Amino acid sequence: MALELVTAGESHGPALVAIVSGLPAGLVLDKDLIDGDLHRRQQGYGRSPRQQIERDEVEVLAGLRHGRTLGTPLALVVRNRDHENWAWGMSPWPPEGEPAGKGTKEVTLPRPGHADLAGALKYGLADVRDALERASARHTAVIVAAGSVAKALLAELGVRAEGRVLTENLETRVDDARADRDTVGGIVEVRAQGVPPGLGSYATKEERLDARLAASLMGTQAVKGVEIGEGFELASRRGSEAHDEILRDERGLYRETNRAGGIEGGVSNGEAIVVRAAMKPLPTLMKPLATVDLQTGEPAQALVERSDTAAVEALAVVAEACVAFELARASKDKFGGDALGDFVSAHRAYLERIDWSPR
Repeated sequence: MALELVTAGESHGPALVAIVSGLPAGLVLDKDLIDGDLHRRQQGYGRSPRQQIERDEVEVLAGLRHGRTLGTPLALVVRNRDHENWAWGMSPWPPEGEPAGKGTKEVTLPRPGHADLAGALKYGLADVRDALERASARHTAVIVAAGSVAKALLAELGVRAEGRVLTENLETRVDDARADRDTVGGIVEVRAQGVPPGLGSYATKEERLDARLAASLMGTQAVKGVEIGEGFELASRRGSEAHDEILRDERGLYRETNRAGGIEGGVSNGEAIVVRAAMKPLPTLMKPLATVDLQTGEPAQALVERSDTAAVEALAVVAEACVAFELARASKDKFGGDALGDFVSAHRAYLERIDWSPR
């Protein structure tokens, strides 16, 4: 069975939910490690006070017994603690009693740069909140939880993924933007070590590992660009300067350079997977931009709602989760196995066949 992920949940709804199917039975999960990744996502310079309200932790409703996966769908839940302030405004069923708390008024002032207007037009919405709640980056909390599970599976193969921020002087940029009631973006990088050659495929676009990684990262809120390896820089080079020569020593085939970012022809080549993502400045501004009131048609200022000044460090954690899940998915496609032992044994047998060893 293929490794798959489906998520649900709204920013201020009761909870965020992830269903992970295709995990082999017998994988040991550590709640503290998953909660640790959730905590990392909430950290970072420029985050909003909401991160102090939520204090995310994972719950498991199905697919796990005594810390080991059962081979059945794994149901993960991350509660929205702030929902108590939105109980009337975000009630799943028609609310009873007088309107109270937050979210009681219709949102008709779409924010430039957010999904507000596009979502309202696409779905025929009078209240933009019906779009912005799902489009919110709050949704990434449960992506991180699923990514943490994927990292546990990859660890069985000796594969590890780590995200980091590449943007320089981030704190200074955040301080300057906050003083101007503005926001900033940045660039993050994920490196995955120990990835064997052969994950992904050139057979179809859908199976290409680089395409899958790019789609996962581009599907993350506020990401507007993705590159594998040296990406766009390669376009200005000659071929003799762009490609990684193939060498061999007693340990097997290897490269001294990794301009391709560990992927050639949509397939991992045994070098570290290197992926970068560019994040735009966040669209909710304390000094709002011009918009149009969808109810009256008159010029107005965009919705102002609590927001981060920056979430670049959080994106590094989310991107790490996205890369980990896609690598785990590609590994499950390659090695199969309903039981963890079968999965690991297939990986071991494959390494014995090919002229490569982890570095």
